[in-house]
Amino acid sequence: MIALDTHTWIWWVEEPERLSEAQRAAITEQESDDDGVIGISATSLWEVAMLVARRRLRMDIDLADWFENALAYPRVSILGLTPEIAIESTRLPRDFPQDPSDQIIAATAIIHKCPLVTSDREIRSHTGTVEII
Repeated sequence: MIALDTHTWIWWVEEPERLSEAQRAAITEQESDDDGVIGISATSLWEVAMLVARRRLRMDIDLADWFENALAYPRVSILGLTPEIAIESTRLPRDFPQDPSDQIIAATAIIHKCPLVTSDREIRSHTGTVEII
């Protein structure tokens, strides 16, 4: 299993050329593995909806249709917010990015014991906190 950060998920669906080679390889590996899972935090669904509502992200199709299409990709699974993830998000180092969405997404990867695919520089600077691709 891998977990995708929100922007990584958007890029995978809309602009895969923005992903690094390592990120594309990790996603492709999960897609081709019978047991592979590409995890999308439920928080990412909210983040995408908010980005669209605030006009910071434009979609060529209705958001509900975009979600339907993006969540139908092979091996994609929504990773819900659990009590364990909520607690883990409060145990991240003090210097971890203070964006609650980033904290929940990182905690999701930690609890699911999987790498987080992200290009977020602040998250990437905490490689000891969560495994990063």
